[in-house]
This record gives sequence, C-alpha cells and structure tokens, in this order.
Amino acid sequence: MRFYPESHLVSCHKTSANLFLPNRFGQKKVCLKVKQNGDANAAESPPREVGIPMLLLRHHPQLTKMDSPLPPRPLLLVAAAVLIDGQNRVLLAQRPQGKSLAGLWEFPGGKVDAGESPERALARELREELGIETSPESLQPLTFASHPYPDFHLLMPLYACRVWQGEPHPREGQNLAWVSKHEWQNYPMPPADDRVLPVLFGMI
Repeated sequence: MRFYPESHLVSCHKTSANLFLPNRFGQKKVCLKVKQNGDANAAESPPREVGIPMLLLRHHPQLTKMDSPLPPRPLLLVAAAVLIDGQNRVLLAQRPQGKSLAGLWEFPGGKVDAGESPERALARELREELGIETSPESLQPLTFASHPYPDFHLLMPLYACRVWQGEPHPREGQNLAWVSKHEWQNYPMPPADDRVLPVLFGMI
C-alpha cells in the first residue's frame, strides 16, 4: 500500500479529488480523476511518495465521507455576568453536586428563554440565583464565549456589572467566591468559562 505522508485533501467530488502534495519547491496540486469502474488516475504525473492510502482513492465514497461536515449540534444561548466588586474581584459560582460539570466554577447566569433578550434573561437569573437586583441598563457587553460540548454548542455573551442592589448569596445550593486575577487559576472552570477569564482580567 502506498501513502502520501504529508498530503492534504482539500476537496472531494463525485468524479475527482484534489490533493496538495509537498515537494522541495513547495506544494503541488494534483487532481485525481475517478472512472466509473472505481480506478483513480492522476491528471498529472503521480508522486513518487505517497499520506493518503492509494486504497482509499479506489473507494471514492470513503473520500466523500472524509470531506463531509460534522453533524450539527443544537445551539444553547446562555447569558452570564461578570460581577465586579470595589477591589476588581470577580464573583464565581461553583456548580453543585447532581448537575453536569459539578464542582467546577463558572460565571453566574443562565439560559435565555424564547422571546427573551440576553440582558433581561441575565437580570432574571441573577435574581433567582443570587438574590440581587440589577437592570438591563447596568449590564455592559464585554465579550462572548463559543464552545462545542458533546450534545450542544454553547454561545455565551458575557456582561460586566458593577452596580446591583443586595448582597449576593447562594439561593440554589452553590458556593460563591470573589476571585482576583492572581487567584483564578485555583478555581477549575468549564472550558467555555476558563478560556475567557484571563482575557476578562485584562479588560476590567
């Protein structure tokens, strides 16, 4: 069996497949034509070294499968708050036992319901989770996180908030912690939250 060790499949069609093949002068594009009987012949001279098995080139449906996109995941829209106190610390909440990703720390917030704006959803979630009151006008768009999980794709806009009424306290069995930029690495977080936290400390 022959291989193209460093080749790159860039497109695949019913009758041909395009490869970029490296050589000492750069990369060379080779178009492989597929006949009705399944044999593959290169339109240009075939390379002497072969990263895709030649066997795959004789079974064109497998090439098509390699080029097909991943199955779509449902999009989950979640709004989250970066609550900032007078010492520039950020409030994190620990997910309680019994929930997915239990024990990890995250930004307070929750799912945006149908017909609800992210700002109003977040004000509602902060009331339900932490017992504090804030208005959509007090929520400043900061950044967002986009991350694929096994069963869904998370899109999470984050809002900075410095003004609220009441003292945050846990209302859903979660632990709370005010975290400085020197301490956040001691609080393991879900992938989506973890990727944006160091960026946030550079912005606030």
